[in-house]
Amino acid sequence: MRKTVLWTLVAAAALRLAVLAGAGDALADWIAAAGAADTALVAAEPDTDETAAAPESAAPVLRPVIVTPRVRQEEAQSAGELSPPPEPVPADLSEPVAVHDRSGWNIDVAALEREGLNLRLSPDAPQILILHTHSSEAYTPDETDRYVASDPYRTEDKTQSVIRVGDALAEALEESGLRVLHDREIYDYPSYTGSYSRSGAAVERWLADYPSLRIVIDLHRDAIGSGDVVYRTRAVLDGASCAQVMLLAGTGANGLSHPNWRENLKLALWLQRTAEASCPGLMRPLEIVPERYNQQLSPGSLILEVGSTGNSLREAVLAATYFGRAVGPGLAEYITNAAD
Repeated sequence: MRKTVLWTLVAAAALRLAVLAGAGDALADWIAAAGAADTALVAAEPDTDETAAAPESAAPVLRPVIVTPRVRQEEAQSAGELSPPPEPVPADLSEPVAVHDRSGWNIDVAALEREGLNLRLSPDAPQILILHTHSSEAYTPDETDRYVASDPYRTEDKTQSVIRVGDALAEALEESGLRVLHDREIYDYPSYTGSYSRSGAAVERWLADYPSLRIVIDLHRDAIGSGDVVYRTRAVLDGASCAQVMLLAGTGANGLSHPNWRENLKLALWLQRTAEASCPGLMRPLEIVPERYNQQLSPGSLILEVGSTGNSLREAVLAATYFGRAVGPGLAEYITNAAD
């Protein structure tokens, strides 16, 4: 633990020197937010259906910056072996959840948490949908995972993109008896523009075919960097290095109708607290934003960012597995409630 803390301080100091040397305001903001939230990274500005950003135009130089968060166990433990699914951890509301509220509404997060979840899952029908608006998002190739790029950090190979990460999350959730549907279609290639319109239409079709769906997860890979530097998120769990995970909840504060935002945000807060309690350091701060990202289509709709461009696919798959195993048992309890 002392070595981890020392490394964190050294890494943070190095980053501050980079800012003084002219790395830019974006990196300065990143450092300030990371230090305040006790986490590895703060999310980059996301792209949306209303203000879609273009894909990365050129592959930047990869210089991963690793800032290690709190560790769950000593790093010398089992190299890469996953522990059994963690026991559900009761919520402790005495400590605030790490949240970045960019909605402009100054939301009372603690009050929402105290309200609890209004979640009822059917015991005998699909409950969770996973899909990918930016389905071709990929990670940094390594010696075991390589792909033919359609654009920088993007590929149509579903075994090497966020679709593979979605497979891992679905498998982990199903270990707790949850029923999961995984949409493995590509919605952002060959045309990146209109991705959210296409994935939104798909969500509506899924909801029409399976009215039992109560949770919709749009799983992405984040892109974090400054100039030609690409950042790698990192958590150390059970001695294994994995990516970090970030939840993003929309509000409709930009003026578009979003009647479900309170229930969506309550679910995000519950997932954030539950996952971080079982896997300290796994979660980046929850982002609350003005945009909707199709989350108005159904209660329980959220964006899940697993890792960043600097992470490997293996690190992202491991992070999704930890997240699914951490929240799965608690979500399964709502199946029993639904049957009462």
